[in-house]
Amino acid sequence: MAQDPKSTLAVQGFVIFSSILTSTELSSLRSACQHARDLAESGKWAHLRTLPKQFPPWSSDPSDGIWGIQHLLHPDMPSRDVFAASYFHETIIGTIRQLLKCEDGDLTMELYNLLIRPTRDFALRWHRDDIPPSASAEEEEERLREPAWHAQWNLALYDDRSLIVVPGSHRRARTEVERTAEPYEQQLPGQLVVELKAGDVVFYNNNILHRGVYDSEQERMTLHGSVGHAAGGRVRSRNVLQHGLGEWIEKCRFDGLEEGMRKRAEGMRRNLMGMGMAKAGENGYSQDD
Repeated sequence: MAQDPKSTLAVQGFVIFSSILTSTELSSLRSACQHARDLAESGKWAHLRTLPKQFPPWSSDPSDGIWGIQHLLHPDMPSRDVFAASYFHETIIGTIRQLLKCEDGDLTMELYNLLIRPTRDFALRWHRDDIPPSASAEEEEERLREPAWHAQWNLALYDDRSLIVVPGSHRRARTEVERTAEPYEQQLPGQLVVELKAGDVVFYNNNILHRGVYDSEQERMTLHGSVGHAAGGRVRSRNVLQHGLGEWIEKCRFDGLEEGMRKRAEGMRRNLMGMGMAKAGENGYSQDD
């Protein structure tokens, strides 16, 4: 782990924390994820990331294969309490408070999804999560100057080297080489494969230039989450609500959590509801594909 995680995140755009899970937590989360995957692949869970589509909205039909499972905190998710205990865990939330320099009351519940081994090899193009590739250099610079108002992470339950980033690219517009590169260019100058062992977590700026490369032969269960800062509600609303949280968040309860964690979860849920309950797509989508 970097000695100053906030500084590392600010400079290079990502920071890794090693071995944050106990063996019991790792086993429990693997079992919960396997159950979620079984439901999704059998057509019994409608909130999916389906092949070959990269960004929302996705189909609810798993017949062409899936690469992710959405809405782990949904009230109808059978293992919701296991996922909620990991999402609201002090190890994660304490790190986020440190990275965002805030208190629990400032935090907003956002996304919690599962990224899995696809049924066939699959890759995401180079992108920034909330800036389209059509943006001019000036538009990129303007957007990148805005406060991030969020923390986003990948928590690997198996060894994972799927995420590829260009360190520092979250602080600048794309270079001419990056702007004119093929969408799936295999080698950009300075790119780095983020290598995680089971139990490691990487926090990264979602507007770092990055892509994903997913091997159908390599087991993958990686929890993909984000938490926002309440001060960034307007800025974060499209990025978050495009995934459809507004359609179920009012029904969400966290009675299965221990008292302190439950209070934290309810406060973060209330902050999310303060964004408004727009349905998926009503505020637009960050990407066109």
